[in-house]
Amino acid sequence: MTAQRSTAPNPWAWIPSLYFAQGIPYVVVMTLSVILYKNMGVNNTDIALYTSWLYLPWVIKPLWSPLIELFSTKRVWIVALQFAVGTALACVALTIPGPGYFKMTLAVFWLMAFASASHDIAADGFYMLALPEHSQAAFVGVRSTFYRLANIGGQGGLVYLAGEMQERTGSMQTAWSIVFAVLTALFVAMALYHWLVLPRPASDVRGSGHAKVGELSQEFIQVFAEFFKKPGILVVLGFLLLYRFPEAQLLKLATPFLLDKTELGGLGLSTKAVGIAYGTVGLTALTLGGLLGGWVISRVGLKRALWPLILLMHVPNAVFVFLAVAQPQDVVIVSAALAVEQFGYGLGFTAYLMYMILVADGPHKTAHYAICTGFMALGMMLPGMWSGWLQQQIGYLPFFVWVLVATIPSFAMAALIKIPEGFGKRSPV
Repeated sequence: MTAQRSTAPNPWAWIPSLYFAQGIPYVVVMTLSVILYKNMGVNNTDIALYTSWLYLPWVIKPLWSPLIELFSTKRVWIVALQFAVGTALACVALTIPGPGYFKMTLAVFWLMAFASASHDIAADGFYMLALPEHSQAAFVGVRSTFYRLANIGGQGGLVYLAGEMQERTGSMQTAWSIVFAVLTALFVAMALYHWLVLPRPASDVRGSGHAKVGELSQEFIQVFAEFFKKPGILVVLGFLLLYRFPEAQLLKLATPFLLDKTELGGLGLSTKAVGIAYGTVGLTALTLGGLLGGWVISRVGLKRALWPLILLMHVPNAVFVFLAVAQPQDVVIVSAALAVEQFGYGLGFTAYLMYMILVADGPHKTAHYAICTGFMALGMMLPGMWSGWLQQQIGYLPFFVWVLVATIPSFAMAALIKIPEGFGKRSPV
């Protein structure tokens, strides 16, 4: 065992790249798809409806997570799924210039979403197998940091690249094809790299096949049943579904608002400017807000921090009302406003994550946390589906006012949940 561990690759050689690879397809499916379709002239109703459906694989991924255990090692799954994502990215690059690009790219994004959600299961499981417990704790911050960097690189760098390529080529189709070609090369390179450098932990073994299917199914049903027997489960589910109710609607319309012409109520920013303001400045502020939110909870506990954090999450949505009224053209002003909103979102989202940890606590915490993330994704998917239609019916300014009104269910559910005193607070040394 000692000799095997000494020859294992240094965790720094694979953890940063693995979680960067985990973040890229998610940001492609959830964010780049929205900007791509907006640049290509798709209306907000269709953008919000169809891209919200792409959340579905993350909603239902707990249902097929046992298959990852049963049919191969997690190491094999990781490499195979990264090649699959690379292939899907190549298909997007090739289909964008075609006449039926919307249906074709949407179908490929669906496949990419399922591959990405499956990759999440394999990567998180592999992380726990490849590292001893003390190292898992030490690298948890590295995981989240490189996942966030993937988001910034996707929403910031790649969107900026699309804008730059559009200015140089004069064609939005060509610009986005180049972006997805770059992503294809990156993902194939990462798959090859991980094939070579990922460790081979002795515990990462394939399930024993059909002999385990019945036993696995029985345990799977039992784990689900125990989750829904938790005390106050209806309130728990209401909180998981409604805490991000306003943000789920805002998220799908934020970039279309920034890109739409001023006569349509938008800000008329260029794609490059959106990459800077929302994808770089905004996401950096979100990351900093998340770090501060975690520190606050560790100091005072979730119960005391919940209401300040939920207020700091929802009240800054008012900056979109300001932007819709003033329609500033200065990227600095827009970036500052988005930084305020995203910083608040980062603060409040930390409370949500901590509550999921509280709900999942118990003998099946890993599986129950996965179920919580499924309800989290469902809470983003359903409101997002109608948000584009609503905005097109009433316009951007009334829509952003509605987003503020939509915070009421979130506040109501926060008032109903029960949190033990001191949960999440760091014990004094």
